[in-house]
This record gives sequence, C-alpha cells and structure tokens, in this order.
Amino acid sequence: MASTVAALDCGSNSTRLFIVDGARGARARQTRITRLSAGVDEHATLREDAMERTFAVLREYRRAMDDERVDRGLLVATSAVRDARNGQDFLARAGEIVGVEARILSGNEEATFSYDGATADLPPSPRPPLIVDIGGGSTELAVVVDDDLRSFSMQLGCVRVAERALGVDVVTPERRAAAEAMIERELDRAFASEPRLREVVGAARLVGLAGTVATLVALERAQSTYDRAALHHQTLTRDQVEYWRERLGAETPAVRLTHPGMTEGREDVLTAGLFVLSAVMARFEVDEVLSSESDILDGMAASMLAQSSPGSASVTMEL
Repeated sequence: MASTVAALDCGSNSTRLFIVDGARGARARQTRITRLSAGVDEHATLREDAMERTFAVLREYRRAMDDERVDRGLLVATSAVRDARNGQDFLARAGEIVGVEARILSGNEEATFSYDGATADLPPSPRPPLIVDIGGGSTELAVVVDDDLRSFSMQLGCVRVAERALGVDVVTPERRAAAEAMIERELDRAFASEPRLREVVGAARLVGLAGTVATLVALERAQSTYDRAALHHQTLTRDQVEYWRERLGAETPAVRLTHPGMTEGREDVLTAGLFVLSAVMARFEVDEVLSSESDILDGMAASMLAQSSPGSASVTMEL
C-alpha cells in the first residue's frame, strides 16, 4: 500500500506544507508567511509572538494532514531555528503539534534536499544546474561537480539582510552600500570555503528557489493569484532582476504592495532578496535565472517516499 507523506518546512519567513500520496501524487501545498526569524539576527532568540504565529499555522497543517490520512512526515527547521538559543524548545513544541519527526537541518542538508527537489524535473541542458535558494535567514548554493554535490549556506536571506543592513523602507545610499558589502563578504566566504564553486563561474545554469524568485516572476507577469504552472520554470533576465530591485527599492512597502503579484508579507523584505539574487548572478557571471517551484519540500517528500517504497519517489509532484 502506497504511503502518504507530509513535508513541513519552518523557514525564516514562511511555514510550508507539502502532502504527497505515493499512488495519487501531490495532494496539497500550502504556504503561510509567519516571519519566524523576526529579531533572531539581533537577539539570537525566537520571539514568543513569532513562535505562536508558526504554531497556529502548524495546527492548521495537522488538520490538513489528518484529512489526507498522512502516515509519515518530517518537519524541518532551518536558519532561524539554527541560530536561536531557544531553537530546540521551539522544535520540541512544533513536533508535538504536528506529531511527526522534527529536526533542525544543517546548511548542507538543506542544500541537498533543495537540490534534489529542484533538479528532479529540470529540462535537459549541457550546463550544470546551480541552485540558489534565497530564504529569510540564509541562502543556499548547491551544484554537482564531478559527481559530487558541493554546497554552502550563506548567512544571507531577505529578512536577515533587511534587518541588518538594507532596512525595509525606501533604500538610501548608505543602506544600499551596507547591504552590498554584507552580501559580497558572504559570497567571498562561500568561494573561500567551497573553492569548487569557482569551477562553474560562467558555465552554470542558475536555478532560483523560494519566495524571492517566485514573487519576482509573479511581478513580471502581474500574476495576482498563485498559479504554480505560471511560476514554475520561467526565465528571468539579470536586467529584469535589477529593474525590480531598483523600482521596489525606491518605494515604500505600502506602495510595493499595490503591484499585482506582490505577496503580502514580502513587501518589506523582497528588495533585500533581490539584492542577494543580483549579486549571485554577477558573481557567477550568469545573465538568466530559471525559477523553480520544486524545492526543499519536493526533495524531502521524494526521500520519504523512496524510503517507504523504493521506486515511488517518481510520483507527480506538480500541485
């Protein structure tokens, strides 16, 4: 009998659920902006209000899991929980709510799940896929070099860069300089720590995951309602990335929210994410990024299905 599995991701900016039936394919995808990482960069502690927002969403997800008769699941926490002194307390409470295994992923584990999820349905290309997963607190880079997955987790995310350097309002020259310096330092650290990243400079196909890239596609298409098919595997040029970085950077969050395609809860941090994306494109000398709605959740679900019933990880994941 095929398993039904649930992958849950307590990210820095959003809390997400993906349910897959080994026989029937994808059953549900849900995303809620919870901003779990609010204040973590400054105080190294998860705030009670941020945790409660996340717990409330996890209770909703538990009900959805019951409706779909989930028999196995995994909840993962990433950058915000890794960095917080009370991260283990949060994880224990989150695990109790959803009733499945809960663990904090290392940056490498996060990159591996993301790479596996994003590359499973990529169209063929002679260029190796380089995954850039821009989260709220961290950005993962991952690429296979000589059959070996090389990855690095940068302490850069749309929330972290906004809180530490760029701010959330109209971008000033001073804040811009601070954000750019912060991002360049982390890119320098990535190349120093994982030298094989240099081997794909100018040669990789950049694949962008998570809310920053998805929202940028929605803005380009003026797509006000979520449509996975309309956002998945869309090509964005570096000129488009920089256009929206500059346009949104000159606006207040309230004005940004008026653009068709802007998601409420991202209007204050999307600009920071675009600064990260633009810098990654420049450092790797690429002019385009391919969006992917398949990500860490797909990688987690495929792993669980493969463990439950070898061969079942190839079920349709498109929902």
